[in-house]
Amino acid sequence: MIVKQSKILLNNLRFHAFHGVLPQERVVGNDYVVSLDIACDLAKAMQSDDVGDTLNYAEVYQVVAAEMNEPCNLLEFLAGRMGSRLLETFPQIDELTLRIVKHNPPMGADCDGAGVEVHLINDKTELQTSVLS
Repeated sequence: MIVKQSKILLNNLRFHAFHGVLPQERVVGNDYVVSLDIACDLAKAMQSDDVGDTLNYAEVYQVVAAEMNEPCNLLEFLAGRMGSRLLETFPQIDELTLRIVKHNPPMGADCDGAGVEVHLINDKTELQTSVLS
């Protein structure tokens, strides 16, 4: 069997958090949904049935939850901070698509939410170069 591409998915993780520019957002908070599409090599786990051979999504969730608990102004900043921490914590991640949606954005619109999506690539060659320097 040839594995061309593997992904771990965490869909619609729900949080109540206190991100936003307006003071009221820092007091009452808002509901957020976070989804991750994580490209990594799952070939060994497909053969071994051992959690040690895969990216443990419970550990990924813990990182996401910790980042959601640290308030910031912009979802863009939160996505960048969360993505960086995930790539640093789990070097086996090759690529990461991260979506964060605020359910009730304070903009006077009737909508299902507003948010950001980022696609990050773990440039392992750059990491190795900086370690060697």
